[in-house]
Amino acid sequence: MSGFVFGEKPIQIESGEGPYVYDDGGTEYLDMGASYACAPVGHCHPDVVEAVESQASDLLFVQGSYPTETRTALYDRLGDLAPGELDNVWLCNSGTEANEAALKFARHATGREKVVAAKRAFHGRTLGALAATWKQKYREGFAVPDNVEFVDYGDSEALADAVDDETAAVILEPVQGEGGVHPAPEGYLQAARDACDETGAALVFDEIQTGLGRTGSLWACEQAGVAPDALTVAKGLGSGLPIGATLVADWLAEDSGDHGSTFSGGPVPCAAALATLDVLEDDDLAANAASVGDYLRDQLAELPVRDVRGDGLMVGVEVKRGANRALRALAMNHGILALPAGRTVVRLLPPLTVTESHADRVVDALAEEL
Repeated sequence: MSGFVFGEKPIQIESGEGPYVYDDGGTEYLDMGASYACAPVGHCHPDVVEAVESQASDLLFVQGSYPTETRTALYDRLGDLAPGELDNVWLCNSGTEANEAALKFARHATGREKVVAAKRAFHGRTLGALAATWKQKYREGFAVPDNVEFVDYGDSEALADAVDDETAAVILEPVQGEGGVHPAPEGYLQAARDACDETGAALVFDEIQTGLGRTGSLWACEQAGVAPDALTVAKGLGSGLPIGATLVADWLAEDSGDHGSTFSGGPVPCAAALATLDVLEDDDLAANAASVGDYLRDQLAELPVRDVRGDGLMVGVEVKRGANRALRALAMNHGILALPAGRTVVRLLPPLTVTESHADRVVDALAEEL
């Protein structure tokens, strides 16, 4: 018997520490993908492990209608850290669920159905989030709802034209991840804010991949000076434990409709999230992401590649011969794990603890393979 959803790679990972993972033969790999950005403070950070072990020994789980110290503390912490006035927190188990919640809240509060999303966007694989996901291969055969209008990412005029009095929400990634690592052009997020303000639609920023310091600030939208009505976060929030959050403004929270989840805000993932946020702040990992990310992109730009894009430690390298070939060579010949973002882009989403020497190792390996 075997799983049937994932195509498994020929490397069995047994352990991890810091920016490294180790296979069942003891081979060390530099994890420049951080398992899709899920290890922002590194693998098995001792503070996170200690928090998880301590909470697990006290209380593994109780459903969300009973307050717990860790859940309440995480509500408060995320509300304090949120951009703008997003003081209301819904906890869930994944980024997809966080986006589903944001879209549900927006549709209920506005009484509208239409959603505006961007071409190349990826927001998740459940039906609502999938409806706002652009690539057809994810959508085929699933009878996806058709109430989403897609516009070219970065085109402020097209966005403004699409947002009307029937629009419940505009959902955007401040930097598109799965779609090829494309940062929003200057002024684009503000144009989205203006369009939503004019029509009463909710502006949702999907910061599932960009958030938690990855782009050089805690939230990528802060660099544009734009606050949304809802912000979604997941992936690295619990250092790999399944937890996500939807942070929303009062007007959405006050008319959010009926929503719930059995595992919302479980004590153990909440403990992991609190410890992860402590490390991110105490070690100023957003600043490290900014400085090492700048260095990495500068070095990559010297290679024979088509383009280097991104912010902080969210980096896309567009190669000439296809991403999968380069990724296999990095893993098998150099002990470096990375990710694709489409057919031609090598995506780097390392732990935010990596150094310039780690960056040099990646650049040297790519130089040899390219």
